[in-house]
Amino acid sequence: MKKKTWVSLVLATVLLTAVGCGQKPSTGNTETPGASGSAKTEQKTYKVAISQIVEHPSLDATRQGFLAALKDAGITEGSNLKLDYNNAQGDQTNNLSIAQKLASADNDLVYAIATPSAQAVVQQVKKAPVLFAAVTDPVAAKIVTNMDKPGGNISGASDTNPEAITKLMDFVASNFPKVKTVGLVINEGESNAVVMGKKAEEALSKHGIKLIKAPVTNTSEVKQAAQSLVGRVDALYITLDNTVVSGVDTILQIAKDKHIPFFSSDRDTVEKGAFATFGFKYYDHGYQVGQMAVDILKNGKKPADMKVTVPDKLDLILNLKAAKDQGIEVTEAMKAVVIDKEKNIIQ
Repeated sequence: MKKKTWVSLVLATVLLTAVGCGQKPSTGNTETPGASGSAKTEQKTYKVAISQIVEHPSLDATRQGFLAALKDAGITEGSNLKLDYNNAQGDQTNNLSIAQKLASADNDLVYAIATPSAQAVVQQVKKAPVLFAAVTDPVAAKIVTNMDKPGGNISGASDTNPEAITKLMDFVASNFPKVKTVGLVINEGESNAVVMGKKAEEALSKHGIKLIKAPVTNTSEVKQAAQSLVGRVDALYITLDNTVVSGVDTILQIAKDKHIPFFSSDRDTVEKGAFATFGFKYYDHGYQVGQMAVDILKNGKKPADMKVTVPDKLDLILNLKAAKDQGIEVTEAMKAVVIDKEKNIIQ
């Protein structure tokens, strides 16, 4: 009997051990799908929509700078960023349709590039936070009512410091004594272009220089408008006019062929072949707004509390090759105005 009892005890022990091995030990860190605790939380995906009125170097750089700021903050397309990029191709009907589409979409943030895009978006998008860039005068364009306290769901950055226009016109007057008339190709349907054109006209008039306008309604008219100024003006100038900048290659060619000094309001056009501007890099401008977007997306900041910014570091930018093409003699006095000669004197 003792032997049988001992065998039974051994068998019972083996069975208990086998059962124990088939179970996971119970701990306070058990991971259950969907449960909290040590279970991995899913990474948030941000939905950002972009409305851009047209593609040209300045606006494209503004978009690229914005996305770079997001990427530097860990928000990257293909990982945790779902991007909806919309280009109106310079068409106001498309522009409105894009804004209406974004109004009904579920976005974490909407980014409007250029005045027409921002105007349409601010009228339509009421729920999602909205940021804008490449807007000349946000108050005059009725995008915000106050630069310091924009209120509502919108803020952003203006791409114009009024001093830039005044400085450029003063530079023309001081260094080009033979210039008595300046030609401006302009789409007066763009409020930003009108504001800047008026500012330039006021600045030039103080020097006794007359501004002559050649109006256009679309990009296809830019070449003809520029040609109409040949023989009537001593220099050419364009504002941050999306319609005109989109067709600026034709103006550059005319300035080169006819040896007419050509001034612009943006660095990108100077890099392409205009002679001079007082400005900044649009990539940096977009990056600045991207940093604002990160504050909204990651830190819960409200656009209403974010001051609308303006460029604060203006410098004269010269293109020496363009000067040669346009028959301009670049003097030491001109170069002396440039603060950062390494970056802003383009060879």
